[in-house]
Amino acid sequence: MTAHPTAVIEAGAKLGAGVKIGPYCVIGADATLGDDVELMSHVVVTGRTSIGARTRIFPFASIGHQPQDLKYHGEASTLAVGADCMIREGVTLNPGTEGGGMSTTIGDRCAFLANSHVGHDCHVGNNVIFSNNVMLAGHCTVGDFAILGGGAAVIQFARVGAHSFLGGMSGLENDLIPYGMALGNRAHLSGLNIVGLQRRGFSRNDIHDLRRAYRLLFAAEGTLAERTEDVAQEFAGQPIVQEILAFIRAGGKRSLCTPKEAAEA
Repeated sequence: MTAHPTAVIEAGAKLGAGVKIGPYCVIGADATLGDDVELMSHVVVTGRTSIGARTRIFPFASIGHQPQDLKYHGEASTLAVGADCMIREGVTLNPGTEGGGMSTTIGDRCAFLANSHVGHDCHVGNNVIFSNNVMLAGHCTVGDFAILGGGAAVIQFARVGAHSFLGGMSGLENDLIPYGMALGNRAHLSGLNIVGLQRRGFSRNDIHDLRRAYRLLFAAEGTLAERTEDVAQEFAGQPIVQEILAFIRAGGKRSLCTPKEAAEA
């Protein structure tokens, strides 16, 4: 472990092998940094926070400070960040609260670009990208490989499905299905994240099935529950379609983000 002379490392902090701590960083007594974590400079890691191996944190990031929840009263909640993440300048990541399960979790290989924010009691999957100034309110979940464009905002308790894409400057106030793409303020479902699917090696057959399932799910005929059951039967052997159906059936505190035409109907 190497630390610049100006860094403050409180007694009790746990530091793995190969940790590098740059100038003017502050590490709290209850913080844990995994092997080869690097803090560039002016980084604060505090609270009951753990940072996974090889994660790099850039200047002026605030990791693990008290949640921005007026109901928080000092409970011993936690923040866990996975391995191989990139946390850029000015990022804020908050721990959980008693009202939300006491923990915020972030998976491996995530990228949080400058000034993005993860609120209390959120659960972010693996390989997620937050572009600059993304705002994730409390109690949200974000699935693996989701991408949130610059300046996007997600309302509290919303779910963002795996492999989905939320466009820049969008305001999401409903649940975004896995593999879906949402744009606008307020955001509406605008199709599937085809570019993302192609980049991640999904087959043409998989993409074709997703397109057919999408059209059936958001057709004008029948109720969503009826269309969901119809799609479940037609695509019984297609796991990625079943993933969308499981997301819809699981429900949440927010309504489902739908195409603009469906919302206006």
